[in-house]
Amino acid sequence: MSGTAHGPRIRRRDRHGRGVRGPLMPADAPFALTRAERFDGLVREEVGRLARRWGRELAGVEFLVEEVPRTDPPPGEPAPLSQTRPPAEGRPQRIVVYRRPIEIRAGAVGGTWRGLDEREMARLVRDVLVEAVADLLGLSPESVDPSYDSPDD
Repeated sequence: MSGTAHGPRIRRRDRHGRGVRGPLMPADAPFALTRAERFDGLVREEVGRLARRWGRELAGVEFLVEEVPRTDPPPGEPAPLSQTRPPAEGRPQRIVVYRRPIEIRAGAVGGTWRGLDEREMARLVRDVLVEAVADLLGLSPESVDPSYDSPDD
């Protein structure tokens, strides 16, 4: 690229003369979100729904999303979808949801939600969180959420 005495020339148009392209869609459009951001939103919605019913019991619980478990499962065992971590060293009790194992279990292909709609993924996230909360509270999943494991919302 040629320059001037004051520095390099700034290109205002691309090589086809069309100008600099902007984003293809607004940043706040649902399609602009990454898979991880969409997954985080599903977890946030479900935690909010459970907190409306079990707010007092879940007040000291922190919910986290991690990509994968920190350690590999034993040979022949599937990766966990969630984990409950006890409180330690000033840290609250935590329920950790693992995004990639849930996507794989749901049948996400090649890291995308092909073949899955948002409702199916939301249903699986709901069931995983209900099971984790039920385990934490020592209740059955059906008593934590009567819609547990039902195909209809």
